[in-house]
Amino acid sequence: MATIKANGITMNYEQQGAGEPLVLIPYLTADNACYAFQVAEYAKHFTCISMDLRGTGGTEATAGSYSTGDLADDVAALMQALGIKRAHVAGLSLGGAVGLWLAAKHPEMVTSLSVHSAWHKSDAFVKAVVASWQTAAKGLGSVPETVIGTLFPWCFTPELYVAKPEYIDSLAAFVRSRPAMMVESFVQQSNAVIAHDVDAQLGKITAPTLITFGRHDLGRRRDLRNRCGAGFAIRSW
Repeated sequence: MATIKANGITMNYEQQGAGEPLVLIPYLTADNACYAFQVAEYAKHFTCISMDLRGTGGTEATAGSYSTGDLADDVAALMQALGIKRAHVAGLSLGGAVGLWLAAKHPEMVTSLSVHSAWHKSDAFVKAVVASWQTAAKGLGSVPETVIGTLFPWCFTPELYVAKPEYIDSLAAFVRSRPAMMVESFVQQSNAVIAHDVDAQLGKITAPTLITFGRHDLGRRRDLRNRCGAGFAIRSW
């Protein structure tokens, strides 16, 4: 683990592997360890930079509201601070939303873009779901327990819960083992999710882009594929 000053805040990141740089952007509430299951393989081919977004893990929390576009500026500033001019960029959910902004605002910095379970604009459904997560977090007073009890059922199928309860338990233990996000920071980050709208900027993305969705992901926003141009590849699994 290492820290560096970028965009006025102290950011925590981890670097592994060798090759062209690959920047990995976490999802809502997660720190860089959310990619622990993938980095071992990625690092055989890339120099992997996995980071903590502001208010998560070891990255400094800030006062006031911020947007997904602001988070993209944080990522760009981290890359600049590390001397990375261009990188492959990948993100899941919130990380994908931030990746879309990064590729739109800083196209010269993105070699390729991979976004998974992302969306271009929060609609009434997304806003209602995320608001319910905020209510749960405030009631429980714990972001990890909110993730396990409230977000997990949006991420995993009923069949998985029934067939492999021990796997769900292992993931819950993993979440509890990581640095706990403060409820206030979760509200800030989830407010950025609620306000997310990169729709008008998609035409500025020039990097080759792969967009994927889980077939059973209840929170997926497949309408993103209708907003994408010829340079976008869409996959569902």
